[in-house]
Amino acid sequence: MTKTINVKGVKFGGKNPLALIAGPCVIESRDGCLEIADKLVKLAKRMGIPFVFKASYDKANRTSISSYRGPGISKGLEILAEIKQKHHVPILTDVHSEAEVHIASTVVDILQIPAFLCRQTDMLTAAGESGKVINIKKGQFLAPGDMKNVVRKVEETGNKKIMLTERGASFGYHTLVADMRSLLIMREMGYPIIFDATHSVQSPGGQGDTSGGDGRFAPYLAKAAVAVGVDGLFIETHLNPAKALSDGPNMIPFSELSNLWKKLDAIDKVK
Repeated sequence: MTKTINVKGVKFGGKNPLALIAGPCVIESRDGCLEIADKLVKLAKRMGIPFVFKASYDKANRTSISSYRGPGISKGLEILAEIKQKHHVPILTDVHSEAEVHIASTVVDILQIPAFLCRQTDMLTAAGESGKVINIKKGQFLAPGDMKNVVRKVEETGNKKIMLTERGASFGYHTLVADMRSLLIMREMGYPIIFDATHSVQSPGGQGDTSGGDGRFAPYLAKAAVAVGVDGLFIETHLNPAKALSDGPNMIPFSELSNLWKKLDAIDKVK
């Protein structure tokens, strides 16, 4: 059995219910971020979902230099702090450097290490030393067993509040494949396992100067992952994915989340 990670009352792992990490890919505006947060919090309360809100203040690995990245760390953390204060929900965001770790850890509850940075030793140790819960996304270029070395870098700081996220593996150009075996392999490391349903259907650089994806398949992968056994799902959502400024093609529309969660919860209860 995996250890339990408690994030402000939201529990991942052990025999705890399936948890949800959800929100927009990037903060597009204060009002837009608050609106989707309001809707997600109401949904979580109505359906009894253990919930963590996520949004990025900066998307540092956009395909094109001209793509929208976000409001930046100062303004972005202000908005995330406002959501946290209003709704009293845990907050997750990405960090991209040791300096960002120190700043973001003053506001957010979960520091997320992006997949493309999951081997960066200085970042991992800085994140571990923050004392925060660390969610590490497995790189598309790593075998799941290789995550044991990533985990060890954080453990060496004395911090064992770790979660591991599967988000697909590179399979030829512009294509990711979610290998469900990786969920079981990473679970052997003893930490809660999260499945990123929306990035697993991403097509990196698939539209030339932007990434593509096919969000139609995200609900199916989410159901498969819950059937295999995960402790939480990571889902990027938007009121209108077609107008999202980042990763719209692979998002699950907010309007579909309620029905999807009913199915996921049912699968979780019988697995």
